[in-house]
Amino acid sequence: MKRNYLVGALVLLVAVAALAGWMAQRSNADAPSYRSTKIERGNLQASVAASGTLNPVALVTVGTQVSGQIREVYVDFNSEVKAGQLLAQIDPETFEYRLRAAQADLDAASAAVMTAQANQTSAQAQVARAQVDLNEAQRDMERKLHLVERQFIAQSEADKARALYNTSEQALKAVQAQVGVAQANVRLAQANVAQRESALAQARIDLSRTRITSPVNGIVIKRTIERGQTVASSLQAPELFILAKNLSDMQVEASIDESDVGRLAVGQKASFNVDAFPGQTFEGEIRQVRKAASNVANVVTYVAVVGFSNVGGKLLPGMTANVKVTTDVRKDVLKLPNAALRMRIAGVVPAAGAVARTDGAGRGGATARVYQLGADGKPRAFAVRVGISDGAFSELLVQPQTPAAEALVEGAEVITATGAAASAASNRPAGPRPLF
Repeated sequence: MKRNYLVGALVLLVAVAALAGWMAQRSNADAPSYRSTKIERGNLQASVAASGTLNPVALVTVGTQVSGQIREVYVDFNSEVKAGQLLAQIDPETFEYRLRAAQADLDAASAAVMTAQANQTSAQAQVARAQVDLNEAQRDMERKLHLVERQFIAQSEADKARALYNTSEQALKAVQAQVGVAQANVRLAQANVAQRESALAQARIDLSRTRITSPVNGIVIKRTIERGQTVASSLQAPELFILAKNLSDMQVEASIDESDVGRLAVGQKASFNVDAFPGQTFEGEIRQVRKAASNVANVVTYVAVVGFSNVGGKLLPGMTANVKVTTDVRKDVLKLPNAALRMRIAGVVPAAGAVARTDGAGRGGATARVYQLGADGKPRAFAVRVGISDGAFSELLVQPQTPAAEALVEGAEVITATGAAASAASNRPAGPRPLF
């Protein structure tokens, strides 16, 4: 009888132990598990990524200011040209005839000047004769008036002499007026000569413009005309050629999002790659950040010009470049994975006032939250500030002599992810299951 009581008590004890173990297993299965990563010390490099197009630093568009038919084209794509070199010729025949007509008009105007000058000389001679006649009439009148006073001649003779004097005086005024007209005609003819000279000079310029020459030393990267094609000059000169002044010094015109443009500055280092040379990286630097904004589909971008040396001329205009601009560098700093900054655990918050304004060295940063498993296996939160980021890691800024500074040190682990814990049964090795 006593033996039966002992067996029952033993069975009951085993059952209670099994139930407790099963409940512990169930509790462990329901408890969350955490994945963590260590805080590291090293260098960080913040950058801005963008895409752009390769272009020569100086592009020159060659057009024409006259209309006509292309007689000859002397250069082709990729031709190296010198300043003043003949690129193409427009048929000059029409402009040669215009030049001849302008020359003939100038000759006629010059002859008209000589005619007007001869007329002026003739009018001046008439003035001289009229002045002599007037002087003679004046002397005759004075003599006859004196004789009338002495009653040597009749009064009628003096009256005739006075009338002749008045007539001569009016004749002098008439020929003097003719001299003024002749002088005006000379000036008019001379002005006409100046006008014809301008027309002749314009005709010469138009004739010279039938010769399309290169304004700079460079390379022809685009040609839009063929022999026999007619080009028409209007308010805007047509594009005949595009010359790259120098293909050894080029630039990337990258479109930068408005959220990143504030981080760019002239002189920052940049690197880029192109599809034509996979695996190769080319170096350059920011030469200009243009203030003109571009708004496409409500996306505002700015152009950053990245200059680089195109050694060997392997990179060609128009290629698409993937640009990476280094905006900031930190050396030997604490850094933690960005996944730790994205973590949020419900119900776990930092202590009030736990975040400092700076890291003790005067650098502030954005506020963030980091979690770490405590000695009791439960997560605890720290409010920290973070500096620059390279996309995978961020600079950790902690105030010295604070709980965060003591806990978040190099090698310390921070929570980066959560997941369901494996049950104790799944961790148990395979084999026969015990009865209790």
